[in-house]
Amino acid sequence: MKYLGNRWMLAIAGTLCCASAYAVDTVKVGVVGPFSGPFAGAFGTPFRQGVEAYVAMNGTTAGGIPVEFIYRDLPSPDPQKAKSIAQDLVVKDKVQYLAGFVFTPNAMAAAPLIQSAKVPLVIFNASTSMVVSKSDFFVRTSNTLPQVTVPVAKYALEKGIKTVVTVVSDYGPGLDAEASFKSAFEAGGGKIVEAIRMPMAATDFGPFLQKVRATAPEAMFAFLPFGPPTYSFVKAYHDNGLKAANIRFLGTAETQESDLQAQGDAAIGIETGYHYSSAHNSPENKAFLASLAKIHPTAVANPATVAAFDGTHVLYKMIAATDGKPDGAKAVASVQGMSWNSPRGPIKIDEKTRDIIQNVYMRIVEKGPGGKLINKEFKTFEAQPDYGRQGTGPK
Repeated sequence: MKYLGNRWMLAIAGTLCCASAYAVDTVKVGVVGPFSGPFAGAFGTPFRQGVEAYVAMNGTTAGGIPVEFIYRDLPSPDPQKAKSIAQDLVVKDKVQYLAGFVFTPNAMAAAPLIQSAKVPLVIFNASTSMVVSKSDFFVRTSNTLPQVTVPVAKYALEKGIKTVVTVVSDYGPGLDAEASFKSAFEAGGGKIVEAIRMPMAATDFGPFLQKVRATAPEAMFAFLPFGPPTYSFVKAYHDNGLKAANIRFLGTAETQESDLQAQGDAAIGIETGYHYSSAHNSPENKAFLASLAKIHPTAVANPATVAAFDGTHVLYKMIAATDGKPDGAKAVASVQGMSWNSPRGPIKIDEKTRDIIQNVYMRIVEKGPGGKLINKEFKTFEAQPDYGRQGTGPK
């Protein structure tokens, strides 16, 4: 690989050679995520809690082989640091698997390393469509933006909405969401009257939302990453009079559970399409929530928690399929086409793309039992693929 030095490649080769020469005692999994900083509450903590909930329900061994999780902090988009952390985990900590990765640039930076080392990486977030195609050893258990956005566009058309302004954060997932919504909405006869892109560093959303209000569309489609910016954006939607002007707020994860209670009444009525709500009514979700509550009584399950929970299931299957031995190709092949019932509903790892196929639910924020805000599911788009790899979204 031209991106990697000879010294690093020799170290990787030596590590893998030595690993294969000895009996397996424990399989190590390196989990990379924002365990500190502004994104810890939305991603890092849920990653850890999702892994721990799965282990609590299924034990500390996979196929009889002990599994150890090693957590490494990566608070923000930082491709160089992402590559360095992944390298250290493989070479120094001798992990056989990697997992986590919130931000697309970080996952992309690790791809050449992963490909060379043949170490499977189970992605718990990084939702730009093209990410998984960058390494044969990537598997994703979260979602892609086209996957959850196309159903929102279809729903808007079903409700007779004809004019929309799109407002997205200006980076990979935001551009995926913008392009996918536009493609599906315009194909059904809708019109995008304005496309607004906001800098990732934006904290004052008033000017963007005032522009939306002045344009007076029937609805606004928005995408922002989890965390503090989304909380502020939802508040600004209310404070700048868009809700009062009956401009519908359509989105994906802008009302995710980590922020929902803090958003308060400003979030009521917001309609989003996503693959998980903690209010999902199924035996699997009830068991998952019970396990999570037992080990973390104050935890709030969100989509990142479930992605980590399901990602741990994939890791356990790979470890069992390879008898704990380092064989990245066999490990990945063992989960291609695998399907199971998740807390989010029925899911499958696509046998060709290694991406997830899953239901996408239209949800509306309303008050549930005890006045707690919930994302109530009211419509299901079944078995949605990654439309970005299907020809209807950006490549």
